[in-house]
Amino acid sequence: MERLNGAALAKIDAIVASHKGEPGPCIVMLHDVQNELGYVPFEAMEKIAEACGTSVAEVYGVVMFYAQFTTEPKGKHVINVCLGTACYVKGGQKLIDQAVELTGAPVNGTSADGLFSLDATRCLGACGLAPVAVVDGKVIGAATEGNKLLTELKAIINEEKSASLRS
Repeated sequence: MERLNGAALAKIDAIVASHKGEPGPCIVMLHDVQNELGYVPFEAMEKIAEACGTSVAEVYGVVMFYAQFTTEPKGKHVINVCLGTACYVKGGQKLIDQAVELTGAPVNGTSADGLFSLDATRCLGACGLAPVAVVDGKVIGAATEGNKLLTELKAIINEEKSASLRS
């Protein structure tokens, strides 16, 4: 297991300290850590458990129960593609396959370059817009029409290439 650097540990300590003594701080601390680091590392769960007077197993259970928490770092750009019934029937799997090919990110994983995370999800709550994808929080409805998702991903890739050339 990779150990966190001092800056990440300091951020976790600051988050824990800011909520210590509050009623029901566990979930708030987890949200803050996720927002700050992009995921919830095991070290954060240990510190949160200690601050809340509970076991690491209980904190881990909370992390695993809520889908918004992740224990693995996400890529710079996060892609969610719905595979619920309506989206699947209207081409959700094709969107997943195209996103894998274009970004190099495996399904429910992150690309080797750390740029893209691709998650297959079950219902994003926009069945009338099927198939639906969400890229960096932006909802793309009817994503197969005119290759909307691919157009969005290609624009991000081009932007990243331009940024790396400027660096």
